[in-house]
Amino acid sequence: MKFLFVNSIISWFLKKRIHQLDLFIKYPAEVQYELLLNLLKTAKDTEIGKLYGYKFIDNYKEFSQIVPIKKYESIEGLLERTRKGKQNIFWPSQIKWFAKSSGTTNSKSKFIPVSDEAIEYCHMNAGKDMLCLFLNNNPDTDLFSGKSLRLGGSSAVSEDNNTYFGDLSAIIIENMPFWADFSSVPKQKTALMSEWEEKMDAIVQETIYEDITSLAGVPSWMLVFLNKVLEVTGKNNILEVWPNLCVYFHGGVNFTPYREQYKKLIPTSEFRYCETYNASEGFFAIQDQNNSNELLLMLDYGIFYEFIPMTDYDGENSKAIPLEQVKLGVNYAIVITTNSGLWRYLIGDTVKFTNLFPFRLQITGRTKHFINVFGEELIIENTEKALELACKKCDAEILDYTVAPVFMEGKKKGSHQWMIEFKQEPDSKELFSRYLDEFLQSVNSDYEAKRYKNMTLVAPVINFSSKNLFYEWLKSKDKLGGQHKIPRLSNNRILMEELVLLDENLILKRQEGIVH
Repeated sequence: MKFLFVNSIISWFLKKRIHQLDLFIKYPAEVQYELLLNLLKTAKDTEIGKLYGYKFIDNYKEFSQIVPIKKYESIEGLLERTRKGKQNIFWPSQIKWFAKSSGTTNSKSKFIPVSDEAIEYCHMNAGKDMLCLFLNNNPDTDLFSGKSLRLGGSSAVSEDNNTYFGDLSAIIIENMPFWADFSSVPKQKTALMSEWEEKMDAIVQETIYEDITSLAGVPSWMLVFLNKVLEVTGKNNILEVWPNLCVYFHGGVNFTPYREQYKKLIPTSEFRYCETYNASEGFFAIQDQNNSNELLLMLDYGIFYEFIPMTDYDGENSKAIPLEQVKLGVNYAIVITTNSGLWRYLIGDTVKFTNLFPFRLQITGRTKHFINVFGEELIIENTEKALELACKKCDAEILDYTVAPVFMEGKKKGSHQWMIEFKQEPDSKELFSRYLDEFLQSVNSDYEAKRYKNMTLVAPVINFSSKNLFYEWLKSKDKLGGQHKIPRLSNNRILMEELVLLDENLILKRQEGIVH
């Protein structure tokens, strides 16, 4: 009876929301331009609004010519003023929430403003839309007969100068309505525990006897959790624990490396996977079709979108285009203007459109080299700094290097594999490896969280390469000289596997006296 009542309520909401979705699908440009003018009108009396004369801007062309594109580093000072209590700088309503994430060049973490409007009209609405779209595609689902298991980030919300910061997931949990505890697990108190290992154990104990019908969280964290569930229960697969489980809502990292492992954990072809695209800056897209690798760009969450073709990318000096001018198959950097006061902000992600009616896309990567297989968001600035510090500690010098992920397999945790060629090797390989890992944690808080007590990432594997390995690899690719460089970071193992094989061959040839 309860299930039928809940289903009828959701169905009513779905019909209402589907009409709104149809509106921005049919009139995407109109919806986006109206949204932009509303944002400008709302913020016209802020410091930024007065600086750029928002009250005089009445079309996109003027907006794009007057308001500059910005990276985080360029607005960090304004954000710090807000974190210290100054308001009405870039958004008129009080900004008291800041989503903490890493990835900036000059600081360990960045703090992204999250307004009350963004929480309600972006993140909360996106959560409802996930359920509505799933029900629309799977009308006979038993999703609402049980509870949703949400696995959030690794830190609770902290207070500083009457503002609050933490993982975006923790901020969302803090702002969820009281009745959410009746339809989802874990309880808010458990979800906001700051000690991750204790929280993991607590969530397992709290959920293994519940009727779980859906999962939500980052694939790398969720994989660790599900293996923990099997370890505690002694079951062979997750369906033996939660037989009514029907869907996993996932996002944050590329799901491809994890797909086969999830199929083993949840061995049924009827199980659904639904990808989402959200970040600290906002919730952007949702998979709106079963068995699809495309995401529907959500155009009415208070976010105005612009795009920079990566072939013309020049950071803040780039020229952006509106949504109506994008083309299929082109790699674009995303620029957003939001109801949290981010104006023409470069989030660092790249996408390509797979459909223009409606606008569907795929996430293609970052504007910089990176590794984000486990949610660690490792960028070149992180690895360069950690290598510099480790070499200084160990009196070593490097010639070249590259880094690749080692994917999770069964109960085996993930890690990073480094291939490093030294000009001067450290006296102790073990000590160098330990310092490198420690310094990486010191410059990247997301990597630090994933390494915490080996919960998701174990210590990196450091390979000390043969002499001239990278030279020989470039030579084999006919890439000697010019602008050819070794890719520093990769989300796949193609380059690493080639280097490992080449290194073994070089060692063998040197032993046989073929090369020196």
